[in-house]
Amino acid sequence: MAEVDSIVIDRNGYLDVRSRGAVTFDLDARLPDQVFKEDAGDSLFCEFDAVLTPEFWPALCAMARWHGDGRVELLVLEPDCDAFYLPEYRMYPAMSLSVEADVDDYWAAIGYEPGGDIMGSIAISANVIAVTGPSGRWGCWGERDPEVAVFRGFPNATARNEWCAQFGPFLEVSGALESYLPLTFPGRTVPDEYAAALTANYGPTGGQDSLPSSTIRPRC
Repeated sequence: MAEVDSIVIDRNGYLDVRSRGAVTFDLDARLPDQVFKEDAGDSLFCEFDAVLTPEFWPALCAMARWHGDGRVELLVLEPDCDAFYLPEYRMYPAMSLSVEADVDDYWAAIGYEPGGDIMGSIAISANVIAVTGPSGRWGCWGERDPEVAVFRGFPNATARNEWCAQFGPFLEVSGALESYLPLTFPGRTVPDEYAAALTANYGPTGGQDSLPSSTIRPRC
């Protein structure tokens, strides 16, 4: 069973998660624009759907623990809470879950089917998500349309490399443009303007070394 308080059950709880998310992210921004408010170092990408699986929970907990966060908070930005989730399912699309929870708890939260309708679960219905912790020093932003999620908040290169080796595959922006993103555009070609903007916003910062090729694995 998931923790009783893992799924946000009232508007105040939802607004609390949203306000904390707004510390880390520009909630109105969308890729390829910059969604992170602060420069939190280098960015890594994975496929969007991977984040909404129970197996990914330990990766999020690891990021939270780096920064002393006792909880991971996930907010769904699209579909909209007031336009979709409340009228259709009478639920608030957010969760706040202890890092002591396990993969089953995470799945119980994101896979929860309101009224027995699988289409209302966060895992199925979420199109844009923002994940962070109370510290606001790390984050994962995911969008279903380009089918990618981007991560920031690695404390150092060693921690980042070990995280990638344990939880990957992940790609830097150049790899994401070659591997993940072409599949989502007509003709499997990423528009030049999109690629340039994504590279400018999420390319290597120079503060951390590039990941070794053995750590960043190609898309399986």
